[in-house]
Order: sequence, then structure tokens, then C-alpha cells
Amino acid sequence: MEYRRLGASGLKVPLLSFGTATFGGSDDFFRALGGTGVAEARRLVDICLDAGVCMFDTANSYSNGMAEEVLGQTLKRRDDVLLATKISTPIGEGPNEGGSSRLHILKSIDESLRRLRTDYVDLLYVHEFDATTPVEEVLRTVDDLVTAGKVRYVGASNFSGWQLMKSLAASDRHGWTQYVAHQVSYSLAVRDYEHDLAPLAADQGVGGVVWSPLAWGALTGKVRRGQKVPVDSRVIRAPLPGTYGDTSDTEHFHRIVDVLDELVGETGHSVSQIALNWLMQRPTICTINIGARNEEQLRDNLGAAGWSLSGEQVARLDEASDRPAPFPHDHQQLYPQFAPAPWVEESRQPRFAGGGPAG
Repeated sequence: MEYRRLGASGLKVPLLSFGTATFGGSDDFFRALGGTGVAEARRLVDICLDAGVCMFDTANSYSNGMAEEVLGQTLKRRDDVLLATKISTPIGEGPNEGGSSRLHILKSIDESLRRLRTDYVDLLYVHEFDATTPVEEVLRTVDDLVTAGKVRYVGASNFSGWQLMKSLAASDRHGWTQYVAHQVSYSLAVRDYEHDLAPLAADQGVGGVVWSPLAWGALTGKVRRGQKVPVDSRVIRAPLPGTYGDTSDTEHFHRIVDVLDELVGETGHSVSQIALNWLMQRPTICTINIGARNEEQLRDNLGAAGWSLSGEQVARLDEASDRPAPFPHDHQQLYPQFAPAPWVEESRQPRFAGGGPAG
């Protein structure tokens, strides 16, 4: 498995990591994703570790904490893995059961550590930007967690560009631990990351961590022109083709799938593997969270590593998935000499070979 530096930090992470939103299945939404129990989860974790995927991503909000509990029961040797979890998404009805206040963060991390059966996590994400809490309160609190040894590194998730930059500036001003990772929705179907967040990541040393790399399962070959989606697919229960969004331009999505189907014949790899491999070649991307409801899906996703699309094949996918840039980026394109895209010119992440976090 290839390893890359997580942003400007010294931590090396595997190019593929395993997301556990499929663990637990506490309600209709999460049951649609998976509902994986301990026995099957243990099997999936073992397959990941055998493939060099030693980083596991979860959140206190996944199945109301059940995902953390299931993951905690599957891990045999803590030093063999990297654990990432998230806080701030509401987990109850009370006024302080969500957000990024000091009270909620401190309570949440202790509960997560208990469920995960560990005394620290390698990476803690602030899951959502909380505009009701001063960024200084959030950042001082996570800095205290690093000092206390409960957290090794901190990251953001689902922030806008100004929210992330405001947080980075505050950390720099006060000498606090900075966000070294930003977890974002990014795929051939959803490329909004490229407009503001990717240039910011390249400029500030924030590693891109991808969630929903297959657009809620739509980029797995289950969605094609004139083809009905299987009734048991989570694609039916989730928005198509993007994250939470626009289903109006289905022709754009089908053009992407048309090229993916062409490349299946050229490469011998599956639609999912090609879509993931395209992401692996995007600048600023450090690791991609893959999910799976069963062993077959997991092994297929793992097959995205160890090979590369050609430059010409990447260009065809770029063209098929491209959309007009929004303002002000469309205007800035008129004067490229003044506004180059630093994330395009940035050299790709340093790469390392290794067998695990201790290696």
C-alpha cells in the first residue's frame, strides 16, 4: 500500500482508508448504508489490514455511536492501526448535544474513546463548522486534547474555504495545533472541491481526505442509461449523482459513466476501481475513505490501488466530468497569469512504502 504525508504533518497515511458508516445500522438511514455487525466487521477489518489499509474512519454520530462500538470490538492491536473519529454533529435533542463548544467536545471525546476501547485517537475531525461557537474556543479545546494526549492530530470536515482559512489563521495567531486534514466530498460526479478548497489545501498544507468517492454508490456501475437501479442499492435511497444535491443534469452524469465503461474495456478494471484511481491522481489528496457492506465490495475497492490510469485516460475523465467554473473562478480564468491554479501546479503528495503506522 502506498503511503502519503497527511498535509504538512509528519504522519504518513495509507492511500486508501476504511470508512465505517456501514457499521451498526441504528436507524433507517444507516441501515440503508449497511448495518454491519461485529462478526462481519471483524472480517472486513482483517481484509483491510492484510491489504495494508490500516486507517479506519468513524464518527460519534454514525449509528448514534454504534459504529465506534463495533469498530472498537474488532481491533486486536491498537498500535497496528490509525484511528480517526469526528465530533460536533448533533447526537441528541439537548441544546449542548451537538456543535463544537468546549463542553460538547470534551464530553464527546471521552465517550468516543470509551466506545473505541482506546485512550487516544490519531486524528480527530471537527465534523461540521459551528458558527455559534467562536473558532478560538474550538481550537483551544482541540489543542488541549493534543496536549493531554487524547488526540494526536486534528482536522476539519465539510468546511467552506473561508471557515477553514479563518480557523487556520486563528491557530497560527495563538500557536495552537492546526488542522492538517480536511475531509471532503469529492468524486468524478462532484468536483466542487477543486474551486476553493483544493487551492487552499495546497497553499496551507492541509491534506485532502475524501468521503463518498463513489458518489453514494452511483459510480459503481449500477447507474447507466436506460438501466434500472437494483432495489437493494443504497443509490435509490441517496441523492444522485452527488452528495446531497443536484439530480437535474443526469446527462452530465451519464457522460461520465460512458467514459468509465470505455475504460473498463481498456484497463480490465471495474467501474469503481477506475473512479477511485482517478481520485488517487488528484493533487492534495492524501487518503480516500472507501466503504463496503460486504467482502465482495471491499475487495473490489481495494483493487483500485497498485496501478494507474494513463494521462490520456485521466484527461478523458476530466473532460467528461468537467463543469463550468462558478464566479469568481470563471472570471479569473480570463487572466491566468494573475490567478494560476496552485493546486494544479503543486507537485503531488510525497509517497512512501510501508507496512503500517509503526513502519
